[in-house]
Amino acid sequence: MIHAYPKLDSSDQDVLGLIRSLRTELKYQVSINPIRWTGFLRRNTFARALQGSNSIEGINANLAEAVAIVDDERPETLEEETIRALNGYRTAMTYVLRLHDDPHLVINAQLIRSLHFMMLNYDMTKLPGQWRNGPIYVVHEPSDETVYEGPDAELVPGLIEELVAQANSLPDVDSSMVLGAMIHLNLAMIHPFKDGNGRMARALQTLILARKGVVAPVFCSIEEWLGRNTESYYKILAETGKGKWSPQNDALPWVRFCLIAHYQQAITLKKRNAQIGRLWEAIDKMTTALKLNERVQLPLMDAAFGYKVRNLRHRTENDISEVVASRDLKELCDQGLLKPVGEKRGRYYVAGDTIADLRAKFADKTKAANPYDLVSGKAKASQLTLPV
Repeated sequence: MIHAYPKLDSSDQDVLGLIRSLRTELKYQVSINPIRWTGFLRRNTFARALQGSNSIEGINANLAEAVAIVDDERPETLEEETIRALNGYRTAMTYVLRLHDDPHLVINAQLIRSLHFMMLNYDMTKLPGQWRNGPIYVVHEPSDETVYEGPDAELVPGLIEELVAQANSLPDVDSSMVLGAMIHLNLAMIHPFKDGNGRMARALQTLILARKGVVAPVFCSIEEWLGRNTESYYKILAETGKGKWSPQNDALPWVRFCLIAHYQQAITLKKRNAQIGRLWEAIDKMTTALKLNERVQLPLMDAAFGYKVRNLRHRTENDISEVVASRDLKELCDQGLLKPVGEKRGRYYVAGDTIADLRAKFADKTKAANPYDLVSGKAKASQLTLPV
């Protein structure tokens, strides 16, 4: 027995309706954007999901470092083990996002074990791809208190088979968001691996969402939101688990927590899409006035968001020679739009003062409301309440 798909009430259905409307709107907005604009939003969103999910496990990187990992670069500021952990997660999540529209996809125990191996093969002591062979406890590190005990190890294979059956019930349920929440909850509570259970639970949730998503798979994830709200995330899991494997416990509060996350993350993506649009328009006007080639807009966007600009990425994105790329970047430095850092092969570029000011200028500081307050009339849709 595992936690069952809960019975939703009218407020839950109303919140699902709000989220679906937001996603339909986001799909339209993304579809009318220029390809480079959309690509920038996807890359930014993927990097934030990678950053958020791993930060929950104490694997920390700033956004620029996470973007470098997404770009298959090696951030000099991160330790080797952190880089390997982030690369493993990136590989697994890239595979998850690739699978979303595969008509031959079957979610089974072996897929779960394979994804786990991709994530954790940087450390064989964590037994990547293998079920745990003994008891497992979740310990609250500040107090050294055991807050959860998983089911006996011999129960794991059978419980995973139940989870697999639940994951493959997608055609028979009314919401992939609710099903994804249940898959996340059940894997986290079964705790089938020695390590990496949280990352695996979040990855499987994203896979369920992506298979029936209205928007592109990378925009379905709530991993960024969970990373921003780690304390609340741990608290609701603890309240649902109540200290030990108890699948009879009510999962509806956990599902509602996830629906709040979906709504607020969708608002964040809408705001970010609008911010990118305003930024791109400003950079377009600037480069046009300076008679610069249109291809330099992307490195300026990267710089505006605090990412390192490198010759290799610029020439790869635009299919140009190293000489042309170097000339472009030198011209941007001459105009004061970029600043060079380092020498020769290690050189990269950061935003000049004019570009550095743009992101803050166009930032949306409003926050997104709790959707349950919206549907109950306690808040207005215009009162938005989530961190940028």
